[in-house]
Amino acid sequence: MKQAEYLNQLSDLVVEMEDEAIVELVDEYVAAGYDIKEGMTGLIDGMNRCSELYEQDEYFIPELILCSDAMYAGINQFKSYMEVESQESLATVVLGVPEGDTHDIGKSLVKLMLETAGFRVIDLGRDVPCQAFIDTAIEHQAQIIGLSTLMSTTMKETKKVVDQLKAEGLHPGIKVIIGGAPITQKFATEIGADGYSENATEVVGLVKQILGLKEAEVIA
Repeated sequence: MKQAEYLNQLSDLVVEMEDEAIVELVDEYVAAGYDIKEGMTGLIDGMNRCSELYEQDEYFIPELILCSDAMYAGINQFKSYMEVESQESLATVVLGVPEGDTHDIGKSLVKLMLETAGFRVIDLGRDVPCQAFIDTAIEHQAQIIGLSTLMSTTMKETKKVVDQLKAEGLHPGIKVIIGGAPITQKFATEIGADGYSENATEVVGLVKQILGLKEAEVIA
């Protein structure tokens, strides 16, 4: 079976809430020799479709929970095949969903990608106040704050974090990356963010580029 067919089936199984079947399909996908990180895009697509069904009142909260369970079953199975690239942390990233937004699927995928690549991730979860990002970054000597939002109404919260870092004299020492469905590169540039990623699979490369990291380089 071609890779695109696997990705389509993974997407379908998330929509159909088939967590056991997803695990089996992930095993088949990996055995076929396809890229693991690319495989996760099929799961992401499926969850995006579920969100659309929810917005159209075809799916409700119980269905979303089951779809999410199926997606995470796939992610965990993929994760079992992934090896951490570095024994020491490349850098520390504070990650979370800004205040007012409770959608954390994208953020969770970003966390997985960063941890697998060897970064230390402090996950603040969802609905996180601006100052909590900054205080946590200071406490853990983080180099980057990552913000993920799926709601246009909470885009302004990402700007608050950038503005507050500057007001406290912490930027560009602590850098900010943002992403999520309503976010664009143009918006990231306008608010003074240091980087923007369209999807979770591109985040590792973005973070390494921002920090000027080589593969084996570690930031204390």
